[in-house]
Amino acid sequence: MGMESIGTPLLWVGFTVFVLAMLALDLGVFHRRAHAVHVREALLWTLVWISLAMIFNVGVYFWFGSERALEFLTGYVIEKALSVDNIFVFLVIFSYFAVPAALQHRVLFWGILGALVMRAIFIFLGAALLQQFHWVIYVFGAFLLFTGVKLLLQQGSEVHPERNPLFQLFRRMVPSVNAYRGSHFTVVQAGRRYATPLLLVLVAIEATDLVFAVDSIPAVFAITRDPFIVYTSNIFAILGLRALYFALAGVMGRFHYLRVGLALVLAFVGAKMMLTDLYKIPIVASLAVVAALLAGSVVASLIRPPAVVPLPIPPARGPLPARLTDHPEEIEL
Repeated sequence: MGMESIGTPLLWVGFTVFVLAMLALDLGVFHRRAHAVHVREALLWTLVWISLAMIFNVGVYFWFGSERALEFLTGYVIEKALSVDNIFVFLVIFSYFAVPAALQHRVLFWGILGALVMRAIFIFLGAALLQQFHWVIYVFGAFLLFTGVKLLLQQGSEVHPERNPLFQLFRRMVPSVNAYRGSHFTVVQAGRRYATPLLLVLVAIEATDLVFAVDSIPAVFAITRDPFIVYTSNIFAILGLRALYFALAGVMGRFHYLRVGLALVLAFVGAKMMLTDLYKIPIVASLAVVAALLAGSVVASLIRPPAVVPLPIPPARGPLPARLTDHPEEIEL
């Protein structure tokens, strides 16, 4: 794993412009009007995002060689796999807040836009730490190994977005109304601005993504130390997350062994980081192990399906917790 980055200022600017242009095209042209995203549309967009990532990978191969291309591909596969857990949490959040289907794409768009900025900060901080303090790689490795084992032991545990500390802090500090107001995140009533449930959903998604970023970004640093490869593989995986959500939301319950595969992937990359000074596992071998673990978990889910397939979306509890009222003047700050 080389320390020298292939990311020149021109490449960083060009990639950022490309991402912003694609996001503008997505929201400003294809999803200008709020609508429920159907599986066929979601599968098409999933194919588009994966194709763009593979075209970028081919470019990396021709300009920077096979090792960098394999680093990108392995990082992309890991990030894409770990994003499956995000999809499960999205389901829980949208159910908890009873988010209308037509508004879900808008929330995910802005949530993922925020995730791009947040992950960029994480990646630059991680790269700086690894460059200045080599021992940090053992901290990252131990954390990933611990997270993988913890995920294995917590199979079947419930997710509670309302318990996230950042979300709880926001709900205490920001006055809110109790009903959705179309696609608006805030509304003005009696001269004061209030958050709608849609903004609370966005905050819940950002808060949970912060937790996922802590797991996923060190996982890619186990493959490469190049911040540009880490960033681009991470961003391409996130860009396709919305489409993947709408494509897989209805069948997530059937792949009940997938979380076992994800836990083993985290444990593997954690062990790879901790062994880096003793033995460097080749990139091809890393990619093969990650692919085998993920494919094996999917095949196992199909061969041995769950006795009872969970509902694709748990029963909705209502747009907001009951303590919030319909009257803004009654809501505590």
